[in-house]
Amino acid sequence: MNEQLMTIKDLILDMNGGSYVLMAIILGVSWLSYLFSCRIILVFLKKFFRQTATHLDDILIEQGVLNRLAFGVPLLVIYLFSDLFPDYSHIIQQCLSALMVVVLILIVNAVLDAVNEIYSRSKFVHQLNIKSYLQISKLILNILAGIIVIAILIDKSPIYLLSGIGALTAVLLLIFKDTILSFVASIQIHSNDLFKIGDWLEVPQFGADGDVIDIALHTVKIQNWDKTISIIPAHKLIDSSFKNWRGMSESGGRRIKRAIYIDQTSIRFCDEEMITKFRSIELLAPYLASKISEIETSNSDKNIDMHTLVNGRRLTNIGSYRAYIEAYLKNHSKIHDKHTFLVRQLAPSENGIPIEIYVFTNITDWIIYEAIQSDIFDHLLAVLPEFGLQVFQNPTGKNFEQLKH
Repeated sequence: MNEQLMTIKDLILDMNGGSYVLMAIILGVSWLSYLFSCRIILVFLKKFFRQTATHLDDILIEQGVLNRLAFGVPLLVIYLFSDLFPDYSHIIQQCLSALMVVVLILIVNAVLDAVNEIYSRSKFVHQLNIKSYLQISKLILNILAGIIVIAILIDKSPIYLLSGIGALTAVLLLIFKDTILSFVASIQIHSNDLFKIGDWLEVPQFGADGDVIDIALHTVKIQNWDKTISIIPAHKLIDSSFKNWRGMSESGGRRIKRAIYIDQTSIRFCDEEMITKFRSIELLAPYLASKISEIETSNSDKNIDMHTLVNGRRLTNIGSYRAYIEAYLKNHSKIHDKHTFLVRQLAPSENGIPIEIYVFTNITDWIIYEAIQSDIFDHLLAVLPEFGLQVFQNPTGKNFEQLKH
């Protein structure tokens, strides 16, 4: 083979400008090899991969792994013929070796991108996000590839260059400070399972409130409810406080915590007429039967004189209303029966007496949750007059007009 090559070389060198002709032929052959790889081999492989049942090979095509492989073919052709230029073969081989390392790292980057894409389509994507780990791997590999390329071009061992990096450690730490902080933050995020893609995150410091759509090495992307995108540096997110609503979603319940403020002047004891009216309320009837029996027994045992209103125990309209709220919510099909269920009276304030409702819906979807909450309070506010109660609100212009008359 070598004899044949030398024969071809001698034949071409006998021509005018033989070395240039030889170079042109080699470049032409390398170009043709690249076209052959792209137009025939790659086209055939792409058609073959698209007909297979698996989608893994399709992702390799999408990420350009095969296209980058084709870059190495002409480099390999030129490298094989580099001995035809003995005076320059060493320099040519150095440059081609460096270019091959560049092509190799491009292929590795494409493969890592393909791995990330394959993982993002798997069922494990919501358990662990590997994007930041792949990015730090690409960063390290690219730095090593850069060192190898420089070592090849200056004809030195890579270890020689690595030994000099020790003296630049402080500079490197300064340059890659954010990258190092982000990498540490990524480890904390994943190892402690602080949040993952799909979680609802609320970060008041950055005005972010929505779903996590991407976790990269340096940034975390949150799509807010108004469809804007908040991009937060990963290490700054760890340094600040945030709220993850995943626990609410996984529990299957979403909290309702809201109070109805009762006008204190509308509170009174229940008379017979009011009790008779309350007995007709189906949800309240069991409570009344039990409570009236309890009160009568207690007053009888203590020989209480019931002719005076303040003596003994009596039903109140606000207590009956609170019992009605409990019965109404317990019979509501959208209220979770396994979570905290509390209807309580809070301390009076300048805004009246708060009756606080602290329950959970069995649906976590935001839109449906808001509709359920609105329906509940629509009803509870509407039935207030049936208990002789009034909701508290600050005086309005209409109230002042009535005072004039």
